[in-house]
Amino acid sequence: MKKICIVTGTRAEWGLLSGLAQALKKRDDVTLQIIATNTHLSPKFGNTYKEIEAAGFRIDYKVPMPVESDTPNGTVTAMSQCMAGMANAFDVLRPDMLIILGDRYEMLSTASAALIYRIPIAHISGGATSEGAYDEAIRHSITKMSHIHLTETEEYRQRVIQLGEDPKRVFNTGSIGVYNIKHVDFMPKEELEAELKTEIPEKSLLITFHPATLDSISPRVQCENLLNALDEHSDYKVIFTYPNSDTDGRVIIEMIEDYAIRNPNRVAVFQSLGMRRYLSTLHYVAAEVGNSSSGIVEVPSIGIPTLNIGIRQRGRIAAESVFTCGVTAGEISKGLDTVLSTRMRELARTVKNPYEQPDTINKMVKAICDTPLDGITLKKFYDLPK
Repeated sequence: MKKICIVTGTRAEWGLLSGLAQALKKRDDVTLQIIATNTHLSPKFGNTYKEIEAAGFRIDYKVPMPVESDTPNGTVTAMSQCMAGMANAFDVLRPDMLIILGDRYEMLSTASAALIYRIPIAHISGGATSEGAYDEAIRHSITKMSHIHLTETEEYRQRVIQLGEDPKRVFNTGSIGVYNIKHVDFMPKEELEAELKTEIPEKSLLITFHPATLDSISPRVQCENLLNALDEHSDYKVIFTYPNSDTDGRVIIEMIEDYAIRNPNRVAVFQSLGMRRYLSTLHYVAAEVGNSSSGIVEVPSIGIPTLNIGIRQRGRIAAESVFTCGVTAGEISKGLDTVLSTRMRELARTVKNPYEQPDTINKMVKAICDTPLDGITLKKFYDLPK
């Protein structure tokens, strides 16, 4: 019986991992463990650990990592608290394997602690690039501390192998987020509007805007430009979800909350929609806007366009329905015109999503459960053939 532990720190991440958690929970040869940390435990971000419990899962350990400020010092201090907390969690739970998704700084702390504890890691979404954020370096660092790799595309698989990982343990599974889209029970529009307590007219935009942590243009300036561009499209309803807890994230939260106060009939802001409400909302809006990986990886499978703003996601493979613009108000406004055009909306309905595969969860479960763990933490660097 393998003790397989999923570590999750944000509502978006859990939304992606929940389907995999369900599949592992059903197996007779797996004892599923869950560790919750970071914004899951924050009232400011909605205490989203409750969503995990409401879905019928038990959280086996909570690792607080309060981010006292959205400065570099606050972020690094929180990371150190996370690493210490993970050490305590591993002492208690003694997992045989961890599952980590992506590139968040709390996952770097988690992987670092697991490395010292010699706990094998199955890493989801390695090999991708997002050059405008420090997530890029974190993702590749986690790859080097991991032992089983579940990538979203073949190009990303080859990049993980290029980093020296054994090809036999690098699996192109497709995107878990796209799999969720194809298997979630979407909410009828009336039910969704009733739960959100806001209308979603046809002319609506769903926006998630995160700090681009390596950009020389500040998040405050970029967010102000976005809001100014939205003023030029005042015939559209705007639905914001909170950014993540990266450096300067609170600046964006304050700005969008203030924008909602100034535009109460046109703007709604949510700490977290949760996976089902988020994906359902995407079905009823005209486009997704911001700089979240979801807009590139998942939204094309909904059949609507994405406006990707700035450099945060630079380097990611993207479908033709994703349009990238600069960060000035004029560039964002022109970008909105592009994605809301008839041509782009028609293209989005038929576009092929490069992240989509039909059996992603089965591929992940097979790789996680069937890969032998004996001796797996003693890695040999794989050199590319000359």
